[in-house]
Amino acid sequence: MINKNNRNFLSRNLIRISLLAWGLSVLYPILWTAYTSLKDNKQLFADAWALPKVLHFENYVNAWINSNIASNFLNSFFVTIIATFLSLVLSATTSYVLARYKFKGDKVLYTILISAMMIPHVLAIIPLFFLLEKMNMLNSLFGLSLVYTSMVIPLGIFILTSFFKTLPKELEEAAEVDGCGHFAIFFKIMLPLSKSGLITVGLMNLIVFWNEYFMGLVFLQEPTKYTLPVGIAYLAEESAYRADWGALFAGLVIAMVPIIVIYSLFQKRITEGLTSGALK
Repeated sequence: MINKNNRNFLSRNLIRISLLAWGLSVLYPILWTAYTSLKDNKQLFADAWALPKVLHFENYVNAWINSNIASNFLNSFFVTIIATFLSLVLSATTSYVLARYKFKGDKVLYTILISAMMIPHVLAIIPLFFLLEKMNMLNSLFGLSLVYTSMVIPLGIFILTSFFKTLPKELEEAAEVDGCGHFAIFFKIMLPLSKSGLITVGLMNLIVFWNEYFMGLVFLQEPTKYTLPVGIAYLAEESAYRADWGALFAGLVIAMVPIIVIYSLFQKRITEGLTSGALK
């Protein structure tokens, strides 16, 4: 008969084995992409799964310069930074007002903003296309940044409102006694105390913006304006005719590295922020 300690030991090991298997299933495609990017076409077609015998670092040069991945990278960087900044500013200010101030219709407004998360983004493609065209922002990186910002504001409000609601009211009262206005209280007291929530929302948005493909495909019409996901898709189509598969895989690695590095550096912040928000 298995006692309680043995059952706990078996269950823990079963969970560990399951997580290890899941981790390997996620890690192996990344590693495969990385070492395939160092192969030439001959090695790739001889054995797609084997390690490269000769390293071809020129694939990265071809991808970065000849395949315009450099300009695509800079476009994605610009759009991601602008959209992340705007989304944080708008989400934080709106969440603070909804969490700390009581006014007629505040709950209705919060419900309307949050319910926007249930609307698929694809339904807004046609209205946004004509709106950007009338604003002369079609085929504009800044226009695409505004579209990205509008996509994530509801989720940012949902997460940050819970942080602002838990901050002690006495802090605001003490700041008012010291002569602080509404803006000083928000920027000098409330924002620093909500740093974990801001980092979590900012990193989540950053990952979404960096990997977004469909909006960029629709709203950007010139190859020089393409973001990285759109540029890689364009490169994949070209590779079928040029047979330059090494450059394609090198482009994929270039696109993955920034997100992997950022997530590795801030994964604890993301976990803490989501857990804290859930508990609050």
